[in-house]
Amino acid sequence: MDQPGKSMNAEIGRASAEGVAALDRAIAILDAFTTADRSLSLAEIAMRTGLYKSTILRLANSLLRGRLLERLDDGRYRVGAGAFRLGALYQRSVVAVDILLPIMRDLSERSLESVAFYVRSGDVRTCLYRVESKHPIRYTVREGDVLPLLAGSGGRVLAAFSGQPGEPYETIRQTCNFLAVGDRDPETAGLSAPVFGPGHALIGALTLAGPSTRVDTAFLGRMKRPLLEAAARATRAFGEDASMLEQAGLEAQAVP
Repeated sequence: MDQPGKSMNAEIGRASAEGVAALDRAIAILDAFTTADRSLSLAEIAMRTGLYKSTILRLANSLLRGRLLERLDDGRYRVGAGAFRLGALYQRSVVAVDILLPIMRDLSERSLESVAFYVRSGDVRTCLYRVESKHPIRYTVREGDVLPLLAGSGGRVLAAFSGQPGEPYETIRQTCNFLAVGDRDPETAGLSAPVFGPGHALIGALTLAGPSTRVDTAFLGRMKRPLLEAAARATRAFGEDASMLEQAGLEAQAVP
């Protein structure tokens, strides 16, 4: 005969597991939406999640009550105002340095070169954060230094994703990176990629750089994928879809 305590514990365990499963399914419904979707039909959500329509309808009622989903007049669903509120709370809680520095340190450890993060300030750019290379000879920029916008890989990326027309900016927008050797300084080379925040707003440019005698086009070509992966990681942490950067990383090829 089962002991009452054990029976109750088993019942609580089953309820807990069912609750977690329901939460996972609700999250899957919200994750079905992408930045390209204004709304989704029940059939589209079912196709993207693999859930039964009856399950989606049941969970959607809870999401509607929580204002995480909204049902339109035509029966389609869109992400609700409650999700916007949570996103705003997340943005206020995020400290950029806490996101960026660990990613920059990882990239610096992997490349053994210096990594910087630049933001646009009008017609120039400012070095916001910096992780130095461990090499005795290195490309040195201090935090707070102001550099040209239309020179160097970081400046070119910032300009491209701020709408600068023509080349090389069109190509930068397609590939999500720019490799520059001697563009701003004849003795330095760098590789940069953009980092985005909510609404695909440009936050800044992640840059790996060093003396061109060591950091050549072949080395930077090999570092394209790691750099794009780092930019995607930062973008996700800021709450934005990073699929464009992830795809660019997959397509990146080493320069021969």
